[in-house]
Amino acid sequence: MFDPRRPHSSVHAVRRRSRGMPRPTVGSISLQRRHALNRYQRIVLPSVRSLDQRWYPQFEPNWDNRLFREMLLRRIDAGKSVLDYGCGRGHVEHMNFRGIARFVAGTDPEEAVFENPYLDEARVLKLPEAVIPYDNESFDVVFADNVMEHVADPLTTFREVWRVLKPGGVFLAKTPNKWHYMPLIARCTPTWFHKAVNRRRGRQEHDTFPTCYRCNSAGDVARLSRAADFEVRSIVRVEGRPEYLRFNAATYACGRLYERLVNASDALERFRCVLMFEVAKPS
Repeated sequence: MFDPRRPHSSVHAVRRRSRGMPRPTVGSISLQRRHALNRYQRIVLPSVRSLDQRWYPQFEPNWDNRLFREMLLRRIDAGKSVLDYGCGRGHVEHMNFRGIARFVAGTDPEEAVFENPYLDEARVLKLPEAVIPYDNESFDVVFADNVMEHVADPLTTFREVWRVLKPGGVFLAKTPNKWHYMPLIARCTPTWFHKAVNRRRGRQEHDTFPTCYRCNSAGDVARLSRAADFEVRSIVRVEGRPEYLRFNAATYACGRLYERLVNASDALERFRCVLMFEVAKPS
């Protein structure tokens, strides 16, 4: 099976050039890598898609975002004001609640927040202070989709979310579970590796950020909630289609075996991929 990490055959040909032959240019190597990626997409991806239909016919791309959206829709209605914390440029369509909520605001450290089409209002979150740029008791619902793994000081975030929530308001988040193999690998690898993996998964490099994993277990959520005076309503961990191993049939099979194992018993729930939680500010 073709492996995109191995040099393309034309690269081997360059290496066998005699001393009198010109050395390959940066542009030619980039072109060869592009050809290798195109070949990978033609040969390997169709087999992965066929395995999708065979092993996970009920799953769709971004299945975890669909689950999180369903969780959010149980709390969002036409009378609610909502804050999307760490919303970015708005590349996740499942996180669009305009027309459902009364008002949807978003905040993010990046200026790209102003490109987000799912917001009624956007404001920049200044770091390292991380003070949410809204008044006390401004929102009924605050949510964070794949954000908490990037937060260096989650206790400050919890306290800021508590401040901007109305009494009885809720904070919901989806984030990787740090006891899953994906975050364990991520903590041992540099950011450039994360960008390469996400590029294979169709995600833009500028949407890949350094990770901290300081609010990424049930124990972390419970501890931070107590410290910030939140009441824990639910903490769930789910495992589905192994998105991070859908590179070829071999890695996909390993991911499927892991998924079947951790879903076979509640005793292994702590090793499932996605962590979702809901905490509430006391009324």
